[in-house]
Amino acid sequence: MSGKWNEQHIPDQRGRVAVVTGANTGLGFETARMLAERGARVVLAVRDVEKGKQAAARITGDVAVQALDLASLDSVRSAAADLRAAHPRVDLLINNAGVMYTPKQTTADGFELQFGTNHLGHFALTGLLLDRLLDVPGSRVVTVSSAGHRIRAAIHFDDLNWERSYSRMGAYGQAKLANLMFTYELQRRLAPHGTTVAVAAHPGVSNTELIRNSPAVLRAPVARLAPLLTQKAAMGALPTLRAATDPAVRGGQYYGPGGRLEVRGYPELVESSAASHDRDVQQRLWTVSEELTGVTFPVR
Repeated sequence: MSGKWNEQHIPDQRGRVAVVTGANTGLGFETARMLAERGARVVLAVRDVEKGKQAAARITGDVAVQALDLASLDSVRSAAADLRAAHPRVDLLINNAGVMYTPKQTTADGFELQFGTNHLGHFALTGLLLDRLLDVPGSRVVTVSSAGHRIRAAIHFDDLNWERSYSRMGAYGQAKLANLMFTYELQRRLAPHGTTVAVAAHPGVSNTELIRNSPAVLRAPVARLAPLLTQKAAMGALPTLRAATDPAVRGGQYYGPGGRLEVRGYPELVESSAASHDRDVQQRLWTVSEELTGVTFPVR
């Protein structure tokens, strides 16, 4: 077996239940596929159920499909209720789904789309499912961030929804920074329980459908250069899979590609920005997120 962590290093997952958001395509699909092939019962939590069924048909193993629209808190609550009814225990919750560089839009609840989907939707889902993980030894919450958490990234508490002036890149940076801050604060709250851990990952620059929302002037050149600048989705999923399954992983860690600038390569332990480790901002974001979603966690 290669010394570089790869698909072959994923331990046997038989008897484990994994919920993967955004699993009908790209990184989420590859994450779900590899977990199922290792024996996990995998739930594809997706906005488009028909596409989810088509994805499930391409995966070998025990796979189910769950409707989930992270841009609607009603949908998040309904999905959580369905998952709780179907699964008395959850071993892995992988918060993978996301949108990137979207035109200015709002969620069903009036939140800026990238912040509402990438952060608040996953925050609410995690809080509503967490008690299904807390008694399960080795359970993990893995949230997918991005190198974009470093680019024009800050938590704009005075304008979380970008109502004054919208920046696609700035809004994406805020959402991906929020993913990391959520992970670090969640880990602190989980630590006294000693069973579940929170871990983060990022895929580097992977060739996925996220490019569809890039500014039009960039789409054509990026598409032409993709083979040189990006890695396949199966490689991009490896940091998430390592965070989810490697026995050596510890809570509060962050995994990404080990190549130059963390763009490509096999997954390694990496470091997030200094801003992501600001505990005061983490705790303030947590409080605001509870207020905005109406979801409180069974850990303090």
